[in-house]
Amino acid sequence: MDIVDHYALKTGFAPLANGSFASLSVQSLGILRVPSGRLGACDPFVELEQPTVVLVPSGDYPVSVTIADVSEEQDGSHKREAYLSVILSDAEPATVELAPGLGGPPGEGEFFGVGVDAGTVAFVDADSVARCMPAEGTNWYEDVYDSDEPDSWFSLMDAEAPLPAGLANIVMPRATAGENVVLAHSGWGDGFYPLLQTRAADGHVTGIHVDLRVVGKFDEETAGPITANEPAAPESAPVARKRRWFGRLLGR
Repeated sequence: MDIVDHYALKTGFAPLANGSFASLSVQSLGILRVPSGRLGACDPFVELEQPTVVLVPSGDYPVSVTIADVSEEQDGSHKREAYLSVILSDAEPATVELAPGLGGPPGEGEFFGVGVDAGTVAFVDADSVARCMPAEGTNWYEDVYDSDEPDSWFSLMDAEAPLPAGLANIVMPRATAGENVVLAHSGWGDGFYPLLQTRAADGHVTGIHVDLRVVGKFDEETAGPITANEPAAPESAPVARKRRWFGRLLGR
């Protein structure tokens, strides 16, 4: 990964790893509530309870997804999510760097990021999950994610409105103050994706971004990534099912 090549929240054209270019557009996903100041990034269907955490000022923040049209014809026939971004400031970003973890910046050749096993990334207030998701003993997969009801998370991500299919802004089931999760499909699918932060010219942080490795230059020989959490558990049957659903939805 070359973090100099950063196009989150940009429109226009950006290079792809194969040398061609993709046109970019930005889709607003609404507001994310972060009352604790502990911004969590995760695959919501695998590690919602254990997100990678970045500290931000407590507040409510806009979230956007940068979409890359990777079709050869540039006709909108093949789109991929390139970045999921929490916007902390309206100031113009001037620099980009790897986001810090709770213990500070990552080591040389390493980065904090999001492990994805269900084709989805999300931002959430990390401290709100225990309070706002169903109590221990509830089967989140059957009762929340894939209940076949219109308000199940899979149904909301499938829906064409109020956001385009593959994107959702969902209030958690036990929320009392609108605590929510903002979700997007993860570009090319499963993997481990870096967390970046942008800064304004005066140095203050303007945004936190999941880089889905769709646009820019990438070095596959760099040192392995690190996370703020323990490695994810082996894939379960529900996750495997979600992965099949994701592939079927996008024809992958």
